[in-house]
Parts: sequence; structure tokens; C-alpha cells
Amino acid sequence: MSTKKKYHSEIRQAQAAATRRRILAAARRLFSSRGFEKTTVDEVAVGAEVSTPTIYMHFKSKEGVLRELVNEVLFGPDYRSLVDKSASSKDPREALRIAAHISRTIHDAEKSEIGLVRGASALSPELRDLELEGERLRYERQRLVVARLEKARLLPRGMGIVQARDILWSLTSREVYRMLVIERGWSSDEYQKWLAQTLLQILVGTAEE
Repeated sequence: MSTKKKYHSEIRQAQAAATRRRILAAARRLFSSRGFEKTTVDEVAVGAEVSTPTIYMHFKSKEGVLRELVNEVLFGPDYRSLVDKSASSKDPREALRIAAHISRTIHDAEKSEIGLVRGASALSPELRDLELEGERLRYERQRLVVARLEKARLLPRGMGIVQARDILWSLTSREVYRMLVIERGWSSDEYQKWLAQTLLQILVGTAEE
């Protein structure tokens, strides 16, 4: 590719990225203030100062816009930084503590941005499938944490890797966070500390000081 063509290609990519950001910003404002179901694609287009077909070109559907927003909120820079920290940690127990921090980060972000899906009680089957896929991915991503515990022979006697993964997946779920933080009023710090202690106690047999 010539230098000139490469230059024009980079410009087009930058313009496309800027357009996506404008669409997501407009959708975020509207979903938060009016609710997902009451917001139309045409209204998002007006807010982003783009044509309606442009939104479909980039995101395929209104659900596609919400999907991208949710991923941006839940799996942003803080999440990626913690994942990198966990992967580089040499201590499997530290990786388990980081798993508690990751859980807190995701659920805090979800709670703070609940307006994105306000009123979306009858989401499309596509979006419900996305939520299920998210849970499957969460379970799969946690495999490495448990595998490191098993390799270091830190799992309690008689506990298999499947059971350990099930325990980690269950305790880091949004349901547990909701019960403790939202329903019972725990702070996020209290939740993270308790979760780290509980995971270490059950999966390693030791607790945080």
C-alpha cells in the first residue's frame, strides 16, 4: 500500500471511530434519561448528528448499540488493567484476590450505569442471549485462576477443578453483589474484602488478614 493510500485509510478509520463515539455518547445520554425501550434509533441519530443508516451500518440495531455501551462500561480500562495484573501475578492466591477486585469493578460499573437499561424489562431475545453468553464467558475466563490454584496444589483436598470453578463463578456473581451491596447496604470495599477472604478460605483454606 502506498503512503498516500495508507494515509487516507488512517483518516477514514479515525473518522469512523469518531462517529462511533458520537453515536455511543448520544445513546448513553438518551438511554439513561429516557430508558432503552422508549428511545428510538432515529432519536439517537439526531443526538449524534448522523443519519439513521449510519447507526445501522456501525451497530446493526439498537440492541447492538446497547451491547457496545454495556461492554464499554463493564470491561473498560480498569477491568483490563486488573486482568493484565492477574495474568502477570506469580502468586495464584494474589490472582484470587484480584478476581474479587475484578468482580467489584464490574458490578460497581453496572450499578452506576443502571440507567442505560432503565425500563428495558422486555429486551429482545438477542440481548437476553448476550447476557447468557456473558455468564459463559465469565465462567470460562475464571478457568485460568482455578487452574493456577490446582497447579500449585492449593485447592483443598477432595475439591476438583470443576467444583472450584463453580464456587468462584457463583460467589463473584451479580446476585451475591446485589444482595450484599444493594439490598444490605455494604460498601464496595466491604464487599471486595469479604469476597477475597471467602474465596481464599474456601478455595485455598486461608483467609486474608
